[in-house]
Amino acid sequence: MAMDPEKAIVLYPAYFDIRLSRAKGRRVAKKDAIEAPSAQMLFSAAKSLNLDCILELEKSHPRFWYRSGGRVLVEPKLDKPQLMVKVAQKLKTTPRDKE
Repeated sequence: MAMDPEKAIVLYPAYFDIRLSRAKGRRVAKKDAIEAPSAQMLFSAAKSLNLDCILELEKSHPRFWYRSGGRVLVEPKLDKPQLMVKVAQKLKTTPRDKE
């Protein structure tokens, strides 16, 4: 089944970055956050939860418009807070990208 991008939940790496405060864009608890997550890592975590998702590397978080960190569009099977907690838990166990 194809996912409708208009109804998708948008996840930015900033939501899971332990280096950011809540006021600066982090949306998960510090205990669930990791340092410097990438959009590719979010995509891998969402895929491992068996969710349809789209990786958009050219997009950027509105607050950090000058950085192109990417984003992931995820099908709305869960509500956004539940989805972010599940993705954050997966990110803790996901291996880092080779840079």
